[in-house]
Amino acid sequence: MDKEILIDDLKLSLRIDGDDDDRLLNSYINAAEVYIKTAVGGDDEFWQQEDVIAIQKIAILALAGAYYDYRVALQDVMTYPINLTLNAIISQLRGKLALYEEGDSDA
Repeated sequence: MDKEILIDDLKLSLRIDGDDDDRLLNSYINAAEVYIKTAVGGDDEFWQQEDVIAIQKIAILALAGAYYDYRVALQDVMTYPINLTLNAIISQLRGKLALYEEGDSDA
């Protein structure tokens, strides 16, 4: 997956202009990718499927965006972050992985 495109898409979704945070955003993208692949599992061939790449991209953007938005640990108010988008996508990817491992050609 092209990291430059991911950074550009992440900046667009976060409404960030300029390049000041690119290094930070790249770190968040890398961390999100590792998290998602670890949460789902699967081999390299699974992650190279076109439809899986598209779903993974959305999950990376959602998680990296949350990392950026909630990067400060201390806050004045208590928050309970539940990333429903990410949870739904991880569940979808786990389902696709189960079909892929069963040999379903539509996975």
